[in-house]
Amino acid sequence: MLFARQPDYFDGEIVPATIHLAKDSASQSIKPWANYSVGINKYRVLAEYPLRSLTDGDKVSIIYDPSNPKKAVVYSVWGYWILWTELLAALVGYFLLFQVARGITNNPTPESLIEQLENEGKSEVRKRRYD
Repeated sequence: MLFARQPDYFDGEIVPATIHLAKDSASQSIKPWANYSVGINKYRVLAEYPLRSLTDGDKVSIIYDPSNPKKAVVYSVWGYWILWTELLAALVGYFLLFQVARGITNNPTPESLIEQLENEGKSEVRKRRYD
């Protein structure tokens, strides 16, 4: 997970940025943009992310790729380290594995039922490992 983030955490640079609300040319809606500067160049990146609300004038950190400063994202736990697509995929995976485990244990084979019934009356005395 450490090496799967873009821009890369180990190679990326972190700089402060300020949020400004501006109209997006594609959707014609007001969106939060993070304005940051690298050297004398000024850049901006879209800071919108599900379940994250930013207001005008908020201070955030930006992580960018030094070889391409336009390639940047807001550096935060929700949105950089935890992505909603990865979280959703993990939850779906756990749910499917749980359903498989439940299906296996709720529907035993006839052979295992017979074996359980045969061993039900027997109570083995556990021997100590070291006498």
